[in-house]
Amino acid sequence: MSTAPRIGDEQRRARLGTRHLLAPARRAASVEAVADALVALHATDAATVYLSACARLAEPSPGAVDRALYEHVTLVKLLSMRRTLFAVTTEVAPCVGSSTAREIARRERATLLKSLRENAEGGAPWDEHRLAATERAALEALAARGEATTAELGRDVPALKETLLMSPGKPYESRQSVGSRVLRMLASDGHVRRGRPRGSWTSSLYAWAPSPALPEMPVREARAELVRRWLAAYGPATEADLKWWTGWTLRDTRTALADVGAVDVRLGAGAGLALPGDLEDDAPAGDWAALLPGLDPTAMGWRERDWYLDPEHVPFLFDRAGNVGPTVWWNGRVVGGWAQRANGEIVWRLLEDAGREAGAAIAAEAGRLSSWIGETRVTPRFRTPLERELVR
Repeated sequence: MSTAPRIGDEQRRARLGTRHLLAPARRAASVEAVADALVALHATDAATVYLSACARLAEPSPGAVDRALYEHVTLVKLLSMRRTLFAVTTEVAPCVGSSTAREIARRERATLLKSLRENAEGGAPWDEHRLAATERAALEALAARGEATTAELGRDVPALKETLLMSPGKPYESRQSVGSRVLRMLASDGHVRRGRPRGSWTSSLYAWAPSPALPEMPVREARAELVRRWLAAYGPATEADLKWWTGWTLRDTRTALADVGAVDVRLGAGAGLALPGDLEDDAPAGDWAALLPGLDPTAMGWRERDWYLDPEHVPFLFDRAGNVGPTVWWNGRVVGGWAQRANGEIVWRLLEDAGREAGAAIAAEAGRLSSWIGETRVTPRFRTPLERELVR
C-alpha cells in the first residue's frame, strides 16, 4: 500500500480559489501578478487575456491589460505550449521561450518553407535564401515604420503580397498571404510582437512592432523552472497533466519533474506529483463564484478534469476540438456556462444544482463582469453548444 500523502479532490479545488486568484479575498492588484499566478494566459482569442485577467483583479480594468501588453510591454505573447499562443510576463518569458517556444519556432520554420516551396503562387521560387532575404526586408521596413500591419509592410516588401494556395482541389481550398505567414514566423522567432489591436480589445486585427530578443536559458534549466512554476500553480497533478499542458515528450516531462524533485502524492483518481514542501492545505479563502472566459487557464490547466468538471457537462461546454467555452464556477467546480447577448446582457445556465448561495454569488459575479465590460461585446472565437444556445 502506498505511503505517499493523500491530497483529495476537495483540497485541490480549495487551492484554485487561492492560487488562481478566484476567491474575492485573493484577487490581485496587477495584471502581471495574475499572469504569474497562472504561469501563462491563453491568448489565441484576443479577448481571453482581458477576461481572464479582469476576473482575477481586485479592480478589473481593460486599460490595465492594455498597458501591460502594449505600453509597458510587461506581458509578451509567445507561440509555445501545445503550439498555442500564450501571454507571459517578461520574467517568465525566457523560461517559456527556451523550454518550449524555441523548438516550436524551429518546427514552424520547416513547415513554412515546405508550404512556400509547394503552394506559392507566382513570383520567384522560394528557398531558405529567399525567405531569409524577405524576413530581413520586412524587419527593415518595420523598423522604419515603427509599427505596421502585414498589409502595410506588403507595400514596402512586395514578396509579402504573394499568396499560398492551401489544400488545392479540396472543398476547403483557401489562399493565405505570404506576409501573414512570414510575420507569424518572425513573431515565433521573437523578432516582432503583436501591437495594439486596430479597434477594441476584442479585435484580432493588429499591427506588428519590433521586439527585443529574449534572454536565453539552458533548455534543461528552463524546463525545470517552468515545471516548478506550473506545479506551484496547478499542483498537485499527474504526469499526464504536465505532459499535455507543455506538449513535451514523456522523457522531457519526466526529466524536468526529477530536476525539481517532485514528490509522489495520492490523488482521488490515482498517482500524482507535487513540489516538495507543498503538501499542506492553503489557508481558507471562503466561498467563491467566477465567470471565466473560453480558453481560461484554469479550465484548460489539466488533461484529467473529473475532479472539477463533471464529464456529463463536457458536450455543453467544449467544442469538438476540445476548446472550452465560457464557464461558471462555484468553489472550485464548473457548474455551468455563460454568454453575452447582443444587447450586452450577461446570461448563464447552471448544469447542476449548486444551491441558493451559489446562485446569489454567481449573479453578483455577472453584475461585476457587466460593470467593467461596459459597451463591449464579446463573442468567443471557439463557439460551444451552451454558449450558442444562451445567445439566441
